[in-house]
Amino acid sequence: MKVSLFTTCLIDMFQSDVGKATVEVLERLGCEIDFPKAQVCCGQPAYNSGYVKESKEAMKNMIKAFEHAEHIVSPSGSCVSMFKEYPHVFKNDPIWEPKAKALANKTYELTQFIVDVLKVEDVGAKLNGKATYHTSCHMTRLLGVKDAPFTLLKNVEGLQFESLPNAHNCCGFGGTFSVKMGQISEQMVDEKVKHIEETEANYLIGADCGCLMNIGGRIDRKGKPVRVMHIAEVLNSQ
Repeated sequence: MKVSLFTTCLIDMFQSDVGKATVEVLERLGCEIDFPKAQVCCGQPAYNSGYVKESKEAMKNMIKAFEHAEHIVSPSGSCVSMFKEYPHVFKNDPIWEPKAKALANKTYELTQFIVDVLKVEDVGAKLNGKATYHTSCHMTRLLGVKDAPFTLLKNVEGLQFESLPNAHNCCGFGGTFSVKMGQISEQMVDEKVKHIEETEANYLIGADCGCLMNIGGRIDRKGKPVRVMHIAEVLNSQ
């Protein structure tokens, strides 16, 4: 199966190991990966800040960059949910709405693709220790991907899973929210870290790099002995 990788800005600039892990997991599952070099930002930061007209240029670039793709996969529920928003943004545009719908219909978050498209529930991963999982807002509430990560994690050999108290609560990142509302964001992430501590987990796992960067930064500042891992890295552990 041919897959075009949508890496996202955060992975490209800060967390390249997540992109590498994604490629290695998918290749191990028999996928042929290509990387469209024209891809840049999906337009979400500008769009969420109200700059709809300006964000459309980034969106058009992404549509053109992935026009050839059979399947588009990204290790980010947030950015995938933005692709799913494109048809709404270009509604009634005779040229771009059909293209936006085609893009949205062939785009998947990583765990969603593995479980729902490849029909795989055990990727052969191994990781010893106790883990808890942060359910990111965009992935669960906008994209609607809730079960796939847990389906895969329960089959990771050696991993003991602990439910995260108040898991549905936002970590305080919210993209530009964490910049515009820094003090509120700090209180939200402190609450999230407190609940992570309650699980006594060795690992905090998530599927959105923005959330993991926010939570991981706070964990590091507080000197907590918790390793933050993207689920792609967990699934690539051997």
